[in-house]
Amino acid sequence: MNRRDLYPDIKPYRQGTLAVDPPHVLYWEESGNPNGVPVVFLHGGPGAGATAGHRRFFDPSYYRIIIFDQRGAGRSKPLGSLETNTTGHLVSDIEALRRYLEIETWFVFGGSWGASLALAYAQAHADRCRGLILRGIFLCRAREVDWFMTGMRRVFPEIWRKFQQFLPEAERGDLLTHYHRRLVDPDPRVHMAAAKVWSQYEGACSTLLPSPDSVAAFAAPDKALGLARIEAHYFMNASFMDEGQLLAKADSLKNIPGVIVQGRYDMVCPLESADALAAAWPAARYTIVPDAGHSAMEPGIRRALVDAMERFKT
Repeated sequence: MNRRDLYPDIKPYRQGTLAVDPPHVLYWEESGNPNGVPVVFLHGGPGAGATAGHRRFFDPSYYRIIIFDQRGAGRSKPLGSLETNTTGHLVSDIEALRRYLEIETWFVFGGSWGASLALAYAQAHADRCRGLILRGIFLCRAREVDWFMTGMRRVFPEIWRKFQQFLPEAERGDLLTHYHRRLVDPDPRVHMAAAKVWSQYEGACSTLLPSPDSVAAFAAPDKALGLARIEAHYFMNASFMDEGQLLAKADSLKNIPGVIVQGRYDMVCPLESADALAAAWPAARYTIVPDAGHSAMEPGIRRALVDAMERFKT
């Protein structure tokens, strides 16, 4: 348990696709130890997609690392599709992938939206979860969406101003509705322009210190479209859950070992939500990283996540 940072880059030993509800075809991959303890990685967003760096949280000699891109995200097809794209569908996809890969139980690892989805999955399929490793807690409540859309201006006024001023003045009273309208427009000139601004806004607010590389990665066309369009779709529909559902059902997690890792200065998903989850799920080990924001790649966050996976080895 003395590992302090990410494992070296590795390549998948197997990759493939899994057709679910039309038109969706999910990309999946496996890396690490084919005979190891299974762990599934749930990416954020919704719609952000997974990257090669996400394999590096896990000891490849011990874990069988399963990574996939959720509906409409990353390498799954069609990119940005909102058809049959709800939380319930994503939970079903995780189960479909587990059965397809002939896995009995696995660790579930997710951050931000990935933490929300991990909670929804565990509350529906607790018997399939060896443990939960959650980072940057987002509980999908209305006030958390409001914070993302307008509240972050209290901390990042100049960044939020660019986000707001992309829209005509007459539309700035309801940013979510008017961004959503543009993001679902079939014309790439309309939806891509809105997607890049939305995605860069999120990227610029995700780290404790400014990170031009992070902002540039968020602005990449495929990342921006999947993230912004699907995120707005979920925000417009209350993440397809009842208000407060994830917290209200926390009692169903009582027999699942868990870790909650939260940056003290996370401005995308403020610490209040992680604190509420920790109070409702006292069996989970709760770590507040004192010098970190939201990103999983903040040095303190990634050390805490690697440490959590090391502890689960024992």
